[in-house]
Amino acid sequence: MNSNPLASFSSLSISPSLVQVVEELGFQKMTPIQAQSIPLLLKGKDLIGQSKTGSGKTAAFTLPILENLKLDGRQLQALILCPTRELCAQVAREIRKLGRRHSGLQVLTLSGGQPLFTQLGALEKGIHIVVGTPGRVLDHLNRRTLDLRHISSLVLDEADRMLEMGFQEDMEKILKEVPKTRQTVLFSATFPPSIGAMSLAYQKNPVRVTIEDEAHLASPIRQIFYEANSEVKFNGLLWLLEQNKPESSIVFCNFKASVIELARSLSKVGISVGSLHGDLEQNERDRIMAKFRNRSIRVLVATDVAARGIDVENLDVVFNFELPSQPDIYVHRIGRTGRAGKKGLAISLLNAREKGRISSIEKYTGIKFEEKTLAKLENLDVNSFKNKIRQDAAMATLFISGGRKEKMRPGDILGALTGEAGSLQGADIGKIEIHDHFSYVAITKEISQDVLQKLRNGRIKGRKFRIELVQ
Repeated sequence: MNSNPLASFSSLSISPSLVQVVEELGFQKMTPIQAQSIPLLLKGKDLIGQSKTGSGKTAAFTLPILENLKLDGRQLQALILCPTRELCAQVAREIRKLGRRHSGLQVLTLSGGQPLFTQLGALEKGIHIVVGTPGRVLDHLNRRTLDLRHISSLVLDEADRMLEMGFQEDMEKILKEVPKTRQTVLFSATFPPSIGAMSLAYQKNPVRVTIEDEAHLASPIRQIFYEANSEVKFNGLLWLLEQNKPESSIVFCNFKASVIELARSLSKVGISVGSLHGDLEQNERDRIMAKFRNRSIRVLVATDVAARGIDVENLDVVFNFELPSQPDIYVHRIGRTGRAGKKGLAISLLNAREKGRISSIEKYTGIKFEEKTLAKLENLDVNSFKNKIRQDAAMATLFISGGRKEKMRPGDILGALTGEAGSLQGADIGKIEIHDHFSYVAITKEISQDVLQKLRNGRIKGRKFRIELVQ
């Protein structure tokens, strides 16, 4: 196997149907972590993969799992542990995309913020792959509702982060319950001594793959900072939004209170904005993220904890409204722009104290910041800016009370929207997301009320569903 990072997926020893799915999803060439990891994993080797966010590691461990999965019967064969429920949801979504030609494939997320009884029902029926947080997986093990006897693949995704979050004891209890004949895979952005100790205890002759080219940033990202004291930061952000006109951007703050205050201020001047922080319930987080992915929200204001695991296609800009104290957190933030070989842009607004952290970030990343100067903002009339910004979202998001468990497919929703019920043109329909018991679909905002009424009066798959505009 050629481990050239430009090698195509067709050069792998995987089934033609998997290769076809990968090509349909637009993955033309393997990333370095995929080119080096997948052949080893297909051979059954234990592996430690060190690479940063956005490097393609989810596909790197998913394709070998799917290639070796036995679909006849519903036995749990692969367990993937992740640090947060957001990352669990993201990984499960990727597995379902890659496994869409695997007829009958059952993937379940086990994480907090979800009703236990729905997880119990799914486990009783049988599951092929579980993606879960250590705490909830251990909870099911203690209840004897999770059977790990047939596990052949165990993946610890963002293993360093799970150890940092205090999951070591839970992880070790889970590792002891999985058959010793399993394949064990660790993916980690860093390699602290604790990772080495865990590898020594639980892996068999692991191969270590480190992507040197990605030691700091996953793809070319232009990094700019503007000096701005606290009094002009908000106006500076407005000016930057007007100058750059991003279709989709994340603004990072360090604290929940800052997120709430900034989101409220942006909303007052007519910007389509949502906020994400650690105190939100899971259904609220799901709603906000669906709107952001669907372009019903243009700007997302978030803390680092809340934003972990966010994966949004074509994110134009990452703004640092408050600079984090640690360089690795900064790198994790800006790694969300510039995905899949596209140019990224990261803009930071820094007061004098924050400016002092720039040198440590430059040393950590090996990349110099560009310093630029804001326009004269002290006397800026915010109200006069409203007409210039024009940051309202182009799309609205509809909620449909039917999902994967009700046999709902994207084609069913598309058919209803373009057929008699909706009579829409394809250009008016955006992203369609199917969850277990509900779905989201993006619709051109101007016609959203009309479409809502038509769908309420019509049917999808011959059935009536509850349909609402997501507010």
